[in-house]
Amino acid sequence: MTLPFKKISIVGLGLIGTSILHAINEKKEEVITYAYDIDQRHRDVVSRMKIATFVCNDIHDAIEDVDLVILAVPVGSMKSVAIKISTSLKKGSIITDTGSTKNSVINDVTPFLPNNVYFIPSHPLAGTEYSGPESGFSTLFENRYWLIVYKKETEQTKKLATFFEKLGSIVEIVNAEYHDKILAITSHLPHLIAYTIVGTASDLESDLKNDVIKFSASGFRDFTRIAASDPIMWRDIFLNNSEAVLEMLQRFNEDLLDLQKAIRKKESEKLFSFFSRTRSIRKKIVEAGQN
Repeated sequence: MTLPFKKISIVGLGLIGTSILHAINEKKEEVITYAYDIDQRHRDVVSRMKIATFVCNDIHDAIEDVDLVILAVPVGSMKSVAIKISTSLKKGSIITDTGSTKNSVINDVTPFLPNNVYFIPSHPLAGTEYSGPESGFSTLFENRYWLIVYKKETEQTKKLATFFEKLGSIVEIVNAEYHDKILAITSHLPHLIAYTIVGTASDLESDLKNDVIKFSASGFRDFTRIAASDPIMWRDIFLNNSEAVLEMLQRFNEDLLDLQKAIRKKESEKLFSFFSRTRSIRKKIVEAGQN
C-alpha cells in the first residue's frame, strides 16, 4: 500500500507537523513535501534537518500545487491560516487539520475555503510534552488513533484514512460533538488538573516547594510532565472547547466532593470500591495497547 498523495503540504512545524514529515520520509516513496511555519526559526530547523523537499518562506508557495494540506497549527490560529490559504488551494485538494478541538476548527475554517476543495477535519491522538520542530519523530503515530471527523465515509475520507494508516495510525470516523466530549475527559481535563496541581505546588512556601521538587514521587513527576506541554496550544484548546471541558469539570468536581466526604468519614469500603473500579480502567487501556 503506497501513500495516496504525491504532493503534501505541512503548515505548522511543531511536534505533530515534523513528526508527519519524519514518518513520510521513513516510507521512502516518491512524495514531494512542502513545509511552512510562520516562525522563521522553525523553518530554519526543518531546512537543516532535510525532512521536507521544500521549506517555503511564503505560505502560498507551500500549498498552491499540492493534493493534501495538513494544518498542524494551534486551534486558535486555524481561522487566520484558513483565510490566508483560501485563494491558493488547488482544485480538488484535501485539507485536514490536527487540532484537538473540532467544532471550533470547523466553524473557523469552513467559511473561508472554496467549494472546489474538500475540508476533512481530523485529530491524531498522539503527542508528548515536548514542542517545536526538533521534538518530532517518525514513530509518533504508530498504533495511535487518528480520528477523522466527518458525517459519512466518502472517497476522500477513504483516501485520507489510507494515508494515516500508512503512517501507522488506527483510523476511526466520529462526529465533531462526540470528539470534543471524548477529548474533554481523556485529554483536556487531565491537562487542566495537572496544570492546577503543579501550580498549587509552585505557590507553596519556599522550603516546602523546594522539597516537593526534591522528593517528587512518580505521581507528581507524571503531572509535571503533562503540565510541561505547550502553553499556547493548551490555552487555545481550553478557550475553544470550553463547553465540553466545563461539563466534564463539573462531573469531576462532583466526584471529588464525594471522595472528600468518604475520606472525612473514613468510609473504607467506598474508597476501596472506587479505587478498584478506576484500576480496571487502566488495565483496559494497557490491553488496548494505548499505554
